[in-house]
Amino acid sequence: MARRIPDLDGTDAVRAALAPDAGRAERALAVRYTLQCLAERAPGKSVEVRVPPFGAVQAVEGPGHTRGTPPNVIETDAATWLALATGGEAWADAVGRGAVRASGVRADVSPWLPLVRPTAG
Repeated sequence: MARRIPDLDGTDAVRAALAPDAGRAERALAVRYTLQCLAERAPGKSVEVRVPPFGAVQAVEGPGHTRGTPPNVIETDAATWLALATGGEAWADAVGRGAVRASGVRADVSPWLPLVRPTAG
């Protein structure tokens, strides 16, 4: 199991990743931290959320899977995921513009968004 990212480190990374000059390392840590937040807030294995190339997590209570492609998959890019995770974009808007690919009846994490509200620091 991956080591838990401390909240202070994670929120600092999210804040840094939202800056226009953010580097790959900040974006990667911010994505992994927000995915961790989702898994903690909505524990389960019925939905797989993928943010390539930085990470993926299983979340949301319900029937899980053990092999192959899960029946409920969400995939998006890092910028869109961070906008969703921080409240910068609404789930319906991101799905509507095609920035989020969601398949399966449970492939909706909007009840748990936003995950982090970064403040200036």
